[in-house]
Amino acid sequence: MTDFDPDPRIALDRLLTERGIDYAQLSARIGRNPAYIQQYIKRGSPRRLAEEDRARIAAYLGVTEALLGGPERRVAVPARQRGGDMVLVPKLAIGASAGAGASIEGEAVEGQVAFDPKWLRDLGADPRALSIIRVEGDSMAPTLNDGDDILVDGGDAAARLRDGIYVLRMDDVLMVKRIARAPGQGRLSVISDNRQYRSWDDLPMAAVQLVGRVVWTGRRVR
Repeated sequence: MTDFDPDPRIALDRLLTERGIDYAQLSARIGRNPAYIQQYIKRGSPRRLAEEDRARIAAYLGVTEALLGGPERRVAVPARQRGGDMVLVPKLAIGASAGAGASIEGEAVEGQVAFDPKWLRDLGADPRALSIIRVEGDSMAPTLNDGDDILVDGGDAAARLRDGIYVLRMDDVLMVKRIARAPGQGRLSVISDNRQYRSWDDLPMAAVQLVGRVVWTGRRVR
């Protein structure tokens, strides 16, 4: 997984580079002037992101606010439970479409889910870069179904790309799809497990922004 720098400016810069997002684009996304993010990263002005800006950026990139200089989201575990601290992973108020696609709207954190840190380490996930989002649609069925919650590691994206299931953006639409490396250098396939839905067999990597790798899913018993 990517090792994130403890300096939130460097961590943010690396995330933007990995995902092909420029400073002006992110500035516009959070309603700031085009030079805002560049000045923050390169000049240290402002010294810290405003709480509202930090929350919007974390939701847009699918990472925790702790990665961007926010507080660590941990809570003490009662003595009757396993020792150590639980890791609170934010559940984002967005859906990753497994169907035709959905625009990225409503990026607030709607809750948190506690996970055992050892269990997360066994998954190979970076606790600082995790988020939970809801699958919408059935194009990834039977692997992922409509309404499933997926745990997404934002620290495992383009820099470590390999075959697997990822949350990604294409044309500013958030999706969850299977990724496979295509034969040509710098090319990949975006695959729907449900064959009734469209797949893209051979795309340049620049056409896709990888948000993070899906490392776990939970579903309701129906």
